Amino acid sequence: MKGDYEVKPKKVYAGYNVNQDARLSSSSGAVFSLLAENVLSQNGTVYGVKMSDDCYSAEFARVTDMAGLVWLRGSKYLQAKVGNTYKQIKDDLLAGKLVLFSGTGCQVNGLKNFLGKEYDNLLCVDVICHGTPSPALWKKYAEYQEKKNGGKLKGINFRCKDDSWTDFGMKEVLAELPQGEAKQLYISKDKDPYMQMFLRNYCLRPSCYDCAAKKVKMADLTIADFWGINDVAPEMNDGNGTSLILIRTDKGMKEFETISSKLKLKEVAYEDGVKSNPAEYKSCCRPSQRDTFFEDMDAMEFEELEKKYASPIKVTFKSRVKRKIKNTIKSALRAIGGERV
Repeated sequence: MKGDYEVKPKKVYAGYNVNQDARLSSSSGAVFSLLAENVLSQNGTVYGVKMSDDCYSAEFARVTDMAGLVWLRGSKYLQAKVGNTYKQIKDDLLAGKLVLFSGTGCQVNGLKNFLGKEYDNLLCVDVICHGTPSPALWKKYAEYQEKKNGGKLKGINFRCKDDSWTDFGMKEVLAELPQGEAKQLYISKDKDPYMQMFLRNYCLRPSCYDCAAKKVKMADLTIADFWGINDVAPEMNDGNGTSLILIRTDKGMKEFETISSKLKLKEVAYEDGVKSNPAEYKSCCRPSQRDTFFEDMDAMEFEELEKKYASPIKVTFKSRVKRKIKNTIKSALRAIGGERV
């Protein structure tokens, strides 16, 4: 099936859902919500990732009504359990239902290879993926947070943007034990140890360092955060989240057109859309400590792991000065038109 797909998309857009509530509960521009609502309105089924009831893992779920979409919105930064999802999807397809499947590129490719043929009633949406963190690390972190804060995790928002879409953080809801009111914790991505281990590439699957799904893309649409939006289409950034939308197939284009009236959109060049999001086409680097990290993860308490792998990166005075000079020159070039913005 590899020869049937092209890597470069047909159209690329910056966009966001004009429904502010849906947008604020999503990681970026809430495009997935509109696609899902459109499928459900036709008595279809939607498959995506939700957190387990105990918040110790992520898993695929089948949703058949609007209320269920709340569990699928937002990013989940850990590997999700697939279970019998692919078989359920095939059963729905054979029953004539319209199906929307949302996952990472490798999960979409896995589904397509499992099915072995194209289905007109299947729409696949993937996300630009930095890499998939270890579910064992997440469970270790979740248990550590519960012990540290004296409560049971009841909800997780990996991409809380209450303060800022770009400078997001982790919001955790805990129920105090033995019985008490729920409390919320907010931890900046720059300080949360789990996010730091993820962003530093320590805890990813081996295949993420040479991702085959970046070379063979089988999704109909790809959605992602539009990082670098201010350099491409600043009028599309109001601080609440803007999506990068890559339309890869005619089917994807058709479905996108059905929701486009509910989006604020601007078409952009592919190169401009992905220049600040290289995970669209490039795998992350494998740290030299990656194997040691997993050995330590099994042997160490989380506090020890945090101290070794998530401590703040020290920046020397010389490095800060060089960075400031570089940024000053870049700003000057933009002001005189020496650099394309």
